Amino acid sequence: MKFAFAGIDFLGGVFEALTGAGWRPIKLFTRPCDGLYDHNETVVAQARRHRIPIQLSRLRASDLDALAAEHGRDWALVVAGYPWLITGWPGRVRYALNLHPSPLPNGRGPYPLFKAILDSYESWGVTAHVLAEDGFDTGDILAQEVFGLSPDESHETLLARCQMAAMRLAAGPIARDLPARWRAAEPQGDGAYWPRITDAERTLDFRQGVGDVLRRVRAFGAIETVARLGEARVYVSEARGWIEAHRYAPGSIVHRHRRHVVVAARDGFVQITRWSTLSLADAAQTGR
Repeated sequence: MKFAFAGIDFLGGVFEALTGAGWRPIKLFTRPCDGLYDHNETVVAQARRHRIPIQLSRLRASDLDALAAEHGRDWALVVAGYPWLITGWPGRVRYALNLHPSPLPNGRGPYPLFKAILDSYESWGVTAHVLAEDGFDTGDILAQEVFGLSPDESHETLLARCQMAAMRLAAGPIARDLPARWRAAEPQGDGAYWPRITDAERTLDFRQGVGDVLRRVRAFGAIETVARLGEARVYVSEARGWIEAHRYAPGSIVHRHRRHVVVAARDGFVQITRWSTLSLADAAQTGR
């Protein structure tokens, strides 16, 4: 089947999985990326390898008209990690679907992985669903893969697991059986939209227990949490800790060794092992 792909490297493995299953790409819709949190180098390289057009501006109905004029209607628009709501596809393309990194209807929204770890979900998953025109991540479900989460799950492990699951869904039920699944798609039912995480939700609170602090560090991983060390605001990407009774005020710096800093939490200590006074975005702007 022919397909156009709309997305970035976040779930860009879907592009590769579909071509590996014999589908033929006809166009890439992507967007400018900051090269820090968002990347599109891989999907752009794939598009160039297949010699298909690349569009960085928002996908409009007129773009679908142009593809329909060249390829007819019997193709699929596959969306994965695309920020703009796509409307106007019915009547212009046979299939339009999105792959979303959550077990819908739980976790609708732009990036649910952080909250999945923050809220200690015991299982997670990836869902392929019909592209809805009236909201994000609400369309009927075509296929879904659910997996258990470990107590020490991190942002990086969960991201990798979602990427691998999305590729399996694309290469398996979507590539092999999309027409039948389209006819049998199931409504999601009630769910909740999870908005973007705020800086307050990224901030470590040492009045909490060690387990809660470390869970927040793991939830953001290389995306970084924010912490106050004395008078300094720092960005933390890695920490460890242990439970131990003490009389220090939470947030007190109790030990330093080179760049490792031990901070008192409510019921023990957190050792911050990787941190910077500059966020990733600040470091990029200064060239560091």
